[in-house]
Amino acid sequence: MANDAKLWKAFSEYIRLRDSDSNGIARCLTCSRSGIWTGFDCGHGIGRQHKATKFDERNNHAQCKKCNGFEGGQQAIYKEEVEKRYGKGTWEQIVLKSRQVCKRGKIEIDVMTKHYQDQVKKLKSEKNL
Repeated sequence: MANDAKLWKAFSEYIRLRDSDSNGIARCLTCSRSGIWTGFDCGHGIGRQHKATKFDERNNHAQCKKCNGFEGGQQAIYKEEVEKRYGKGTWEQIVLKSRQVCKRGKIEIDVMTKHYQDQVKKLKSEKNL
């Protein structure tokens, strides 16, 4: 598995666990549908092709497969929820950040991967999952 793919796997698990309760039940950011965290996607407000925001935790949240896949991510609702969660102006900050050039080297990717793998282990332990 390529380094970036390993990082995305760990990051995605972390986001879905972060957004789940103590029983591992996640709630979709955009429609509030709930279910087990493993059945959810790691939805992103700004597309993953924008490297500067691909791993920005404010840009990524648990989303049901319907909202994330079949309904295009529900970007208008996503934007509103980001603003509610992190404060007014956050969405614009993320948009501006997404336009920046971002190149991560192997060492940075490896460090980030380890960080998120550790966070996943910690959350799974805390939630007894």
